[in-house]
Amino acid sequence: MFMRGRKRISVAVAGLLLASVLAGCGGQEKIDNGMQLIRELDYDGALQQFEEAQSAGENARLIARGQGIAYMGLTEYEQAIACFQESLSGSDGWVQDIDFDVNYYLAAAYTKNGQYQEAKEVYDAILALRPGQEDAYLLRGNVLLALADYDHAKNDFDHVIAMDTRNYDRLLDIYQVLEAYGYREVGLEYLQRALDASDSSKMDSYDKGRIYYYMGDYQKAYIALEEAKEKGGAQSYLYLGKAYEATGDYNYASSVYNNYISKDTTNAEVYNQLGLCEMAKQDYARALEAFQTAMQIENNGMMQTLSFNEIVAYEYLGEYQRASVLLSNYLKAYPDDEKAKREQIFLSTR
Repeated sequence: MFMRGRKRISVAVAGLLLASVLAGCGGQEKIDNGMQLIRELDYDGALQQFEEAQSAGENARLIARGQGIAYMGLTEYEQAIACFQESLSGSDGWVQDIDFDVNYYLAAAYTKNGQYQEAKEVYDAILALRPGQEDAYLLRGNVLLALADYDHAKNDFDHVIAMDTRNYDRLLDIYQVLEAYGYREVGLEYLQRALDASDSSKMDSYDKGRIYYYMGDYQKAYIALEEAKEKGGAQSYLYLGKAYEATGDYNYASSVYNNYISKDTTNAEVYNQLGLCEMAKQDYARALEAFQTAMQIENNGMMQTLSFNEIVAYEYLGEYQRASVLLSNYLKAYPDDEKAKREQIFLSTR
């Protein structure tokens, strides 16, 4: 029911190449305004700015790109696809950074629209021109799993790992997507192989701890993450707390999160995890306080997760009217959240 704010396989969007795309292009005030409104989740306002940008004669390719991103935010994927295709059609024949940027967006829109074969073909085209793109291999592996093409997906994941055997973030991304598609045992083989590798002695305690966490070996995870925690990293505290949560020791887990917060009150993810821990302890008032405190952190990067968890906390506190109002507003900002739609049906019966 709650949102964990878990790490997801990222689609190369939202400004991946924006700085290089915009460099040297003057007279783009309306486009810049539209992109700012997208960051603020005001997609309708952004589309209005892009219309004004057209009237002002600003860069047509960037306008179509921005419109596509806004339509993705509104979950109007067919419209988004058409805009990205329009942006690509404006190319002068020379392949530039903007072409790769827009193609990543196009593949993301196809994926969101369930057009996995079309998404795969876009990643094929990217890799034909830039075979060193790790993101494209990783994302193509995702859509190949969606197409039930496990063998080719695994080839792509193997390629990603071979490109950088010590990129443990990538390794864990691959593990999580394999687990999501029912291939956890294969994912575990990847993790064990990393631990057994000849250069594993160079793996720091944080990376070992989180690998053990995903393998379910919580005792080894504790030991490694306690050592990593001394270096002060928020992620070390998060994984250590989650390892204790996994064994049902929510009291110790909450003390881990509070220990970190006593040193740093600017990490929204730690507050969110503390809130989830308090929910598990059935202390819904403290959970709500944790979620709302995190929401006050500027540029926290996880407003969707926090907003949904705030709604659920209000439900558990019996404040159904408040939860219903917040959920209606939430669905305006995140209209494709199926979990939230189900929650709305539940609230309508209260």
